[in-house]
Order: sequence, then structure tokens, then C-alpha cells
Amino acid sequence: MTVAVLDSTKEMTRRTFAGASASTALAMAQAGPLTAQQVLDRIKANLGVPWREATVDTIKTANPQQTVTGIATSFTSTMDVLRKASSKGLNMVIVHEPTFYNHEDKREDLAGAVFTAKAAFLEKNGLVVLRFHDHWHARRPDGILVGMVSELGWEKFADPANPRRFVFPPASLETVAARLAQRLDVKTMRVIGDRKLEVRNVILAPGYASLPGVMRTLERDDVDALVIGEAREWEGVEYARDAVALGKKKALIIVGHSMSEDGGMKECAKWLTSFIPEVPVEFIASGEPYWRP
Repeated sequence: MTVAVLDSTKEMTRRTFAGASASTALAMAQAGPLTAQQVLDRIKANLGVPWREATVDTIKTANPQQTVTGIATSFTSTMDVLRKASSKGLNMVIVHEPTFYNHEDKREDLAGAVFTAKAAFLEKNGLVVLRFHDHWHARRPDGILVGMVSELGWEKFADPANPRRFVFPPASLETVAARLAQRLDVKTMRVIGDRKLEVRNVILAPGYASLPGVMRTLERDDVDALVIGEAREWEGVEYARDAVALGKKKALIIVGHSMSEDGGMKECAKWLTSFIPEVPVEFIASGEPYWRP
């Protein structure tokens, strides 16, 4: 539903989320319906880092001046996420990854029934999609990392000198991986390394891990295991396999891209409520795309 002009300051205060005062919220309401462009402008104003000119973080669908009735955040705008958002009256979807299957969301070379149906659904239901990738990572601290650390409950294990490094009581690699899978509800996790390897020092790198990133991390003496979302199987995965075969006491845990960043977009929903009080903001999990026979 759209919240435009409320009957009283008291009612507006009741609907205001943390971070926005009653007077600020009332001024927002009196300014008229919230638009998608205004949401983007507020994100830029509250981000804490400069907005880049060259970025994939743009509105992908619909008119930027469209009135926003509610906001959903998610890892990506799958058809399931879009349907859930639309059914809840959340007509702006803020996602971390592309909507149209390529980094820049280019549509020129896309065709076929799936693309056509998705584009038609977005248009028919008036859904505005905003990608929020480059700048959510650029925020300090990184918004995705903050959300995933919270999701895992790893705050007390964080290395003060490196927000991606965590030091735990010693446990076997199999135990560490099982705990991760349970905490994130991952059904198709993949692990490289000796099951009995003692793990204490872990690096968390949500999302895609490049070959140089995997190599640098597993070369470090203060790292036993690297947790990532995904890597090309003929690059970082094979490097990790060779490292283990050569007797290195290292491990690579692959939880899946979506499962490694969904928690970061849950954090994004919390953050948005601090300066967008007029409409509901809700996280919708993309979930795991795979199943195991």
C-alpha cells in the first residue's frame, strides 16, 4: 500500500521506522508519494561513499518517477521473488545481482520464451527493479559482509585487523562445513580438503572468488579455510584441489553465490528502513537454486 498523507503527526510517528524522526517523516509524507527515483536519491545520500558514474547500480525497469508502494530486497529478482513481491504490494525490488542474466542487464541479445515472459511480468505488474551491487559492497563496512556475518553469528570471532578473517576454537573441516550448512540452510555445499583437517582461521569471501583471490588467500599462513560463494571450476577450484594434493593444510568451502550473499540483502532491508519510513520494506530470500538427488 502507498502511504502518502497521514491524518496526524502521531500516526506518522507510529509508522516511522528507526532512524527517521516524526518531523522528518511528516515532511516526507507532505511532499507527496514516494517515487523510485527518490528512493535511489536517498540511498545515494545515506550511503557514506561517493556514487560512481560508471556502475551497474541503476534502475532496470519501469519509469523512475513511478510511485513506490513498498520495497523488497533480495539477492536477485528471480521469478519467485518477483511474484512474492508483487503479491505483497511491494512494487520496487532492490537486488544485488542482474535481472536479465548478464552483468549489465543488456537486453539486445536476449530472446525466447523465458526472457519474454519475465519482461512481460515486470511490465504488467509495474515492478521497478534497482540493482544495488557496486555501492553496497563499497560501503564501509561492506553491506553484504555485515549481513552475512550477522546471519552466521560470527561477530565475536572476527579479527579486528581484518573484517573477513575469523578465528574459532579448533574443529575439523567436516564439523565447520556442517555448521555452515546448517546455519545457512545450504543443501548443496561443496568442500575441498581433508575432512579431519583442523580449522581455526577462516576467511569469508561472499560471492564470486577470482583465481588470484583464491590463490592469495590459500597461500597465507594465517588461513586454514576459505569460504566463498562460487568460483570457476577450472580455476580456483582446481587450484585448491592441487594445493590439497601437494600436502597443503588448506580447505575451500563453496556455499553457492546466492546463499553467500542473501543475508547481505537482508541487512540492506534493515538499512533502508532507517531513511524510508513511508512504505513497507521487506527482505525476500532468493534461496538456493539447486537440489541434490
